[in-house]
Amino acid sequence: MTGYYDSHDSASADDAERPATEHGMSRRQLIRHAGWFGGAVVLTVASGEVISHIADSREPDSMTAAGATAAGNSSLRFVQVSDSHIGFQGPANTDVVGSFTKAINQVNSLGFRPDFVMHSGDLTHLSTAGQFDQVKQMLTGMQTDRVFTVPGEHDSIGDAGRAYRKTFGMGTLGDGWYSFDTHGVHFIALVNTLSLEKLGHLGNDQIDFVRKDIAGLSSDTPIVVFSHIPLFAMYPKWGWSTDDALKVIALLRRFSSVTCLNGHVHQLFTKTDGNITFHSATTTAYPLPKPGRAPAPTPQVVPARQLKDALGIRTVGYRQGDRELAIKDQRLA
Repeated sequence: MTGYYDSHDSASADDAERPATEHGMSRRQLIRHAGWFGGAVVLTVASGEVISHIADSREPDSMTAAGATAAGNSSLRFVQVSDSHIGFQGPANTDVVGSFTKAINQVNSLGFRPDFVMHSGDLTHLSTAGQFDQVKQMLTGMQTDRVFTVPGEHDSIGDAGRAYRKTFGMGTLGDGWYSFDTHGVHFIALVNTLSLEKLGHLGNDQIDFVRKDIAGLSSDTPIVVFSHIPLFAMYPKWGWSTDDALKVIALLRRFSSVTCLNGHVHQLFTKTDGNITFHSATTTAYPLPKPGRAPAPTPQVVPARQLKDALGIRTVGYRQGDRELAIKDQRLA
């Protein structure tokens, strides 16, 4: 087990009937998925079928059968946080340290101790040594045994991720990728933020790592993949996609249950493609506009009383031996 430490314009009408590709999303698909914004997503994956609905974060964990099942003693329960952007200064959030502290307190108040916490990137805003030290110290406040991370593009400014790996990359491979197993689930943490032109990029070395990493796994092994930038074409015009992700997706097709969790876009979004479900997480720092709703993905200023409604954490539950995965997104408000 590696890689942890203890504790721009909308699509045109001509695109309406165009099928989705790795480098584009049709307007029909964008409209179909746009309904996921602004609400917590609860997803149950069972026997290859996906059942999901928009839920209010104040609903109890028992609101789905999967949520109740995941509460069993033999369950795996972990938390995803993302995009804390420690070091950000701007009107979109004048106190990112305060909002990330609230997220940590929310994790510690869940009523259970997570098996681990994953931070899915952009831990810092400018990748300075001081910012990395600060966020590492803050993460030690999580009441969990293990904290895992993957880097965002803001964690590799000017140095190809060297400062990030010095602080968080102990035991990882290559540019910081790794995998681990727990409770019958195989987890893969990928890095797609270091070779950016416009889209995210994995590279052949990392794709070969995935190929070898999963070669000996049975097809009924649940797979969870973490990355910062989405592994699907959420909105390539803004760089919200990974140009060579289809090579990894092809390797994962033989598994009956695959869940890909990412950050980067600062909002909830979900997409299901056969046996693979993709979930973008919200942020603890500041919101970004919905795809095509602004000229560029720049920090959005909202009334102070509404900011916490745009920020949040994600909890995931799974019971060993079952083919069920329960995902719940909770606002900081």
